[in-house]
Amino acid sequence: MAAGKGTRMKSSMPKVLHPVGGKAMAAHVLATAHALGARRTVVVTGHGAERVEAALRQAEPELNLAFVRQEPQLGTGHAVQQAAPALADDALVLVLSGDVPLTTVQTLQALLAAGQGQALALLTLTLPDPTGYGRIVRAADGAVQAIVEHKDASPAQRAIQEIYTGIMAVPAQHLKAWLARLDNHNAQGEYYLTDIVRFAVADGVPVVAHTITDPAEVAGVNSPSQLAALERACQARRAQALMEQGVRLLDPARFDVRGELRCGEDVEIDVNCVFEGRVVLGAGVRVGAHCVLANCEIAAGAVIHPFTHIDGEATGVRVGTDARVGPFARLRPGADLGADVHIGNFVEVKNTTLGAGSKANHLAYLGDATVGARVNYGAGSITANYDGANKHRTVIEDDVHVGSNCVLVAPITLGAGGTVGGGSTLTKSTPAGALSVARGKQVSIANWQRPTKKR
Repeated sequence: MAAGKGTRMKSSMPKVLHPVGGKAMAAHVLATAHALGARRTVVVTGHGAERVEAALRQAEPELNLAFVRQEPQLGTGHAVQQAAPALADDALVLVLSGDVPLTTVQTLQALLAAGQGQALALLTLTLPDPTGYGRIVRAADGAVQAIVEHKDASPAQRAIQEIYTGIMAVPAQHLKAWLARLDNHNAQGEYYLTDIVRFAVADGVPVVAHTITDPAEVAGVNSPSQLAALERACQARRAQALMEQGVRLLDPARFDVRGELRCGEDVEIDVNCVFEGRVVLGAGVRVGAHCVLANCEIAAGAVIHPFTHIDGEATGVRVGTDARVGPFARLRPGADLGADVHIGNFVEVKNTTLGAGSKANHLAYLGDATVGARVNYGAGSITANYDGANKHRTVIEDDVHVGSNCVLVAPITLGAGGTVGGGSTLTKSTPAGALSVARGKQVSIANWQRPTKKR
């Protein structure tokens, strides 16, 4: 169910598309359905339907998705009524909410097992303060008799702490018959899906409950503050899973994965680091504080010093074995660093390969370049790769030394073993082994007086 507007979010974005852990909430739910092996997934949309449907098709292209519209939104029962024609009569229907992203596959498998394909199975939770939730009403023998919404509950029923989480599993043949019997004679004037429980009891269909203990698994989102709380729950779960694999997080509470993070042995991650897209950290990698790493692969033994920003976007970034990057470095798409490469503070690298042992230690730009092995690239030097219309490539062969404050105007090739004198602007390729200098002759004027400010 993904039709709600989410008025309290105070956002133009449909509620179910707000991200948790770097992915839309509803996309998490679809990924869970995929992991369960769902034969078909029916998504009920309403507010922002076209935007929601486009986003979810892209999020899970392998799922057999069907979309139905709920317009207007008249309650949960009304939402499932719209989906009923798309459900096969022999199906076992699992009802999920698009704003409840952290339910685990294991929990849902247990719920399905509890129902055994025959009963109406409800996922329940006991809360110290159940205000606002539907209460699970049981008979003296413990059998589930009904779900009573908070606004319709008596004082005695409001004292019940076991609540319905909004997730159920029910055979389609029963569900369709019960949906046809729903009415809106209640305090909210809506069609409650929870009313099917009393229909099941009346029809002699068993109603079972599978109870969980982690509220985060069934927490929904109705406001920015709830979204932030769920984000922290998501990150705490991910941090715990990584630490169980052996990753050393200096502070699990200051850590964010907004995509996929894979780590080898003995990886160490300092505080306030953010990982986006797909990131792979090899064995022994150390990531300093306040780094942002996105869509990159960091090979074994590499060190990413604090405040480094790496974003490979679509093409990726690769950092080689035992390389050193940062602090305050920026690696952009297409950066490919070989083994033992050093990229220092305030160095930017884009669409450039650097061979083993090359160094650009500070205040430099390398864009659209091929750099050989053991190159030393001086402070303040840049590749001038853009002529105002097209990008051109710079080739720096092995063992070249580029002095400080040089401009290499592409297309240009610096021959192997050559040296470029500091302050040079080169517009022509240089031969191997040569010293190349291109700058104005130094002139000194004796006894020169600086101008004085007019008063």
